[in-house]
Amino acid sequence: MAEPYDYIVVGSGAAGSVVAARLAAENYSVCVIEAGGNDNSPLVQIPAGFVKNLTKPDYMWQFKSVSGRNTGNRNVSLPQGKVLGGSTSINGLIYNRGQSYDYDHWAALGNEGWSYQQVLPYFRKSETRLGEASQYRGSHGPLRISDPSQTHPLCDAFISTVAAQTGAPTDNDYNGASQRGAGYYQRFIHGRTRETTASAFLKPAMKKHDITLRLNTQALRLQVENKKVTGLEVEHNGRRETLTARNEILLCAGTVNSARLLQHSGIGDGAYLQSLGIPSVHHLPGVGENLQDHYFVRLAARLKAGVDTLNSQAKGLRLGLEIARWCLGKPSVLTWSPSIAYAFLNSGDQSSETELPDLQFVFSHGSYRPGRVYELDTFPAVTCGFTQQRPQSTGYVRITSDDPHAAPQVQPNYLVDELDQRVTVRGIRMARNFLKGEQFSQWFEREEVPGEDLSGDDDLLDYARATGNTGYHLVGSCRMGVATDPMSVVDDKLRVHGLQQLRIIDASVMPRVTSSNTCAPTIMIAEKGADLVLAAQQ
Repeated sequence: MAEPYDYIVVGSGAAGSVVAARLAAENYSVCVIEAGGNDNSPLVQIPAGFVKNLTKPDYMWQFKSVSGRNTGNRNVSLPQGKVLGGSTSINGLIYNRGQSYDYDHWAALGNEGWSYQQVLPYFRKSETRLGEASQYRGSHGPLRISDPSQTHPLCDAFISTVAAQTGAPTDNDYNGASQRGAGYYQRFIHGRTRETTASAFLKPAMKKHDITLRLNTQALRLQVENKKVTGLEVEHNGRRETLTARNEILLCAGTVNSARLLQHSGIGDGAYLQSLGIPSVHHLPGVGENLQDHYFVRLAARLKAGVDTLNSQAKGLRLGLEIARWCLGKPSVLTWSPSIAYAFLNSGDQSSETELPDLQFVFSHGSYRPGRVYELDTFPAVTCGFTQQRPQSTGYVRITSDDPHAAPQVQPNYLVDELDQRVTVRGIRMARNFLKGEQFSQWFEREEVPGEDLSGDDDLLDYARATGNTGYHLVGSCRMGVATDPMSVVDDKLRVHGLQQLRIIDASVMPRVTSSNTCAPTIMIAEKGADLVLAAQQ
């Protein structure tokens, strides 16, 4: 058995890299376990390279949802990062914190220390905002957050259309005092390359501190004795061994894999685990439950012949020119994120819980072939997509056998709740109106999808069911909550209920999905989680 480390961190993604770096800086020895390999591929460094990595098993866990009526009987692809840096190395690059309401709601559920004012310092701690300073933004953090270095007339037209139709402001910082508005997304990009938690936190820390990084190593099971976690069984190149930690083992493996690891360790619903032949070590029925994700629906408008869009810029000889421009450090389509312009708006649904924005719109001056993974259309077009920010639907993550390599069942239960269905239909109608706005009239030819022949609520809902996709924002499978809640998994210090020396520090602890992309909130959880771990040693 290897010499024990002070801490073992499972996962090197949005949370793991941050936690490892912060603990090591306080002179603790840290071992980071990463199931994937290195992040040195140019397709990781180039912002637009993510389109080539989404379907690669070497870079992504290729999970799929359980099929059902509300996804047109499809298995929705749910890829999650499996590489140094985790999903920060392959995601869509949007920096979006969410609304103060999200965190105040977490605190209202009994999670002390998680209100917006209490977590804001951790958002600020992690970032250097390359722009105007404010009380909401950080200026000395490892992650450099930037605005796009270029604009586009079609994106400008979308922003103007939203402002004209809704009165939304176009000059606010959506990560500041108020989210409502329209503009260009802030990104995890510095210069011409992607910013990841591995590049910003982990790699610099490894040069200075005692961090052992084990790549291509999968965590299989936790060892538990008398309600204390004593070790972690891992596998590398077919060889298994058990690692131990003097202080704690910290799960930062992500919403699917943290729940999966617990269940394979006998931590979860005891009766269910026993039915799979896994002894129940610690009955905790909330493990794997409360899964949430954002469900994205997209519309596309065909433009008049000759209009210049990404569909022509990112193909053939022109793509070669753009690659050359990127290599020379000049503006290039390779530094565009997949979602370029935003709008945060309220759907007007009277049964929504607040009047805050409940729809997030994304716009791009390009479009993709139906059913293909980011394969551009052959004609000029634009895309306007959206998601309901605070869905009510919840699902689960459940292992299906005692084989730790077997893929678990992942069921977000998209659009099961009637509110989710109503808000989604309203979102389609709003997106349709934006694409038909006066500001687009000089370019607009027709609505390509869903097509103007679909007009009734039932037809539009069926379209959403048949074509919607994951927002890549899986959260909640190990939710944070009070000990008296039988479905909570960790307390507000991120300690697993009823067990010693085990915490979960990743998106799985979110009691409810944030009104945002989930990368920035997960980094915040990691910053706060590291402080909670350190406080326990004082």
